[in-house]
Amino acid sequence: MEELRKNRIYTVRIEGYADGGAGVARIGGRVVFVAGALSGERCEVLVVKVGKRVAYAKIQRLLSPSPHRMTPDCPYFPRCGGCAYRHMEYAEEMQLKRQRAQDALARIGGSAVRVEGILGADAIQRYRNKSIWRVSPSGEVGFYRARTHEVVNAERCLLVHPAAEAAADALREWMARYDVRGWDEATGEGQVRHLFARSNAKGETLLCVVANTAELPREAELVSALRGACPGTVGVVLNTNARRTNVVLGERYRTLWGGDRIEDTLCGMTFRLSVPSFYQVNRAQCEKLYAAAAEFAALTGEETLLDLYCGAGTIALTLAGRAKRVLGAELVPEAVEDAKANAARNGVTNAEFFCGDAAAVAKKLASEGLRPDVVTVDPPRKGLAEAAIDAIVSMQPSRVVYVSCDSATLARDVARFAARGYEAARAVAVDMFPRADAVEAVVRLERRE
Repeated sequence: MEELRKNRIYTVRIEGYADGGAGVARIGGRVVFVAGALSGERCEVLVVKVGKRVAYAKIQRLLSPSPHRMTPDCPYFPRCGGCAYRHMEYAEEMQLKRQRAQDALARIGGSAVRVEGILGADAIQRYRNKSIWRVSPSGEVGFYRARTHEVVNAERCLLVHPAAEAAADALREWMARYDVRGWDEATGEGQVRHLFARSNAKGETLLCVVANTAELPREAELVSALRGACPGTVGVVLNTNARRTNVVLGERYRTLWGGDRIEDTLCGMTFRLSVPSFYQVNRAQCEKLYAAAAEFAALTGEETLLDLYCGAGTIALTLAGRAKRVLGAELVPEAVEDAKANAARNGVTNAEFFCGDAAAVAKKLASEGLRPDVVTVDPPRKGLAEAAIDAIVSMQPSRVVYVSCDSATLARDVARFAARGYEAARAVAVDMFPRADAVEAVVRLERRE
């Protein structure tokens, strides 16, 4: 068996893909992740790191390129960590993502459920309605280099709304003109940390500058610069986050100009959104995602639905017309306020929303005798806490519809539900983030009789 050594060149054939899009090869029986390699390619690779279980390599020479390989259309790829698949055709990316969801459910979740397919995107450029730009101590405004906290000064991004790009340019120029420093996470010094931009279907944009301080110098000039760059701006908000943390938003907001909310349309409904409200970043794909969730929920109009991690109420309210009663729970107070306002705005009278941790709210509702027919969950990337799963199971819903942005934690939770009597019956993947290293999935879990 050939010994695997660092700094040696080997000829390999790529067998498939790992998380992050790296190609997978084997040398002497050892798994080797090859950055930028496509399935089926034969290439010479340089081993750069040998770990206990896997090794890492980079391409030295392509001997037989994949027919799915393409020239990246972004000058920052792959330095910027925002995209993972600009070197491959979109059809190959979709197949990769569907297989990732399938493999996770089988290997981690121990489930025999088949991922029925992947709902691909009609538009793979400029689809993000929300973007968060990082600011470096020296004033670069962009995104982190892959697997680092080094900011790539991206003056053009093919994923974000053009208004967000214009706002980033304006912030960059304002900082340079008035010598405003970016925040240094190593020292805690500096002021500007992030720029948050959210745009709606009408082209309006809500902007939020995240700072290390409660005030910024030249705030009037900042507002003028942002509004001049983005004529559709509906509000400019200052968020203060003085904590030494990777969490983007702090708890204090101050409106510098305009309003602190933006409205958008989704699934024929109108939603009011604050800066911290969760809202899917790809509107068109979100409608496909929610259609899949609705199909899996199989509501007839007689059911009680509990929606955990409900955000601004998007899933709960889009399903409310198919249910008898809908309840939603969300930890972020501003999002709960938005959910209640969104219910009133859309004439939904059978929905209630509660502020609190999902597990705690579910446990309280269960203790009060709530027995929902269907539970929907759309948790953050870390998935569900076991306490939340226990609370859901204690209410004995007929089915649980799990919407996930992370295949690994979804699969882990599918296994936890299975141990408590709920089996995965259907699954579908949804490409919410074309070109980026993420795949959304919807799984229907059914209670075993």
